[in-house]
Amino acid sequence: MRILIAALAVMTIFPALADEADDARRAAVTGRDAYWNCIAREYPRESNRNLAEQEFSARVAAACPSERQNFRVRLVDFLGIQFPDKDANTNLTTANDAIAFAQKDIVTAFARRKAAAK
Repeated sequence: MRILIAALAVMTIFPALADEADDARRAAVTGRDAYWNCIAREYPRESNRNLAEQEFSARVAAACPSERQNFRVRLVDFLGIQFPDKDANTNLTTANDAIAFAQKDIVTAFARRKAAAK
């Protein structure tokens, strides 16, 4: 409860910080959505249907470079504001992990669809 009160006090005293954090969060979510939607478009492509899982994984990893970089930058920015005491490399690692998770999610869905089609 004390943390909540302290957070509200800081947000009241420093509304610019709260606005900056909220804007950064929104930008990170927008970047995430753009990247996930972009790589999700790889899933149903006819040209990918006969690929092995490893080939599809490589294709997804190479897809959407600008959306991937935009998501990475926006997430690192948000994490830097949200956790100012953390090392920048830690935030970059977290962003890269989020990207890897998105890619793995699409590849997993692809593999399940292939397995079900057999």
